[in-house]
Amino acid sequence: MAYKFEVYKDKSGEFRFRFKASNGETMFTSEGYKAKASAVSAIESIKKNSPGAGTDDTTKE
Repeated sequence: MAYKFEVYKDKSGEFRFRFKASNGETMFTSEGYKAKASAVSAIESIKKNSPGAGTDDTTKE
């Protein structure tokens, strides 16, 4: 199984998505969206805008 986004409806009826690793573990989840199209749009935005994303480490260690 490859990395994937999974769209689902939460207990309050909002649409959310989670990003799952190849081992099935959830790496992160989204905020809630009233419309499924908004959740799907957020996924597409992440795919389009983050291929070269850096890391901003704000810890003081």
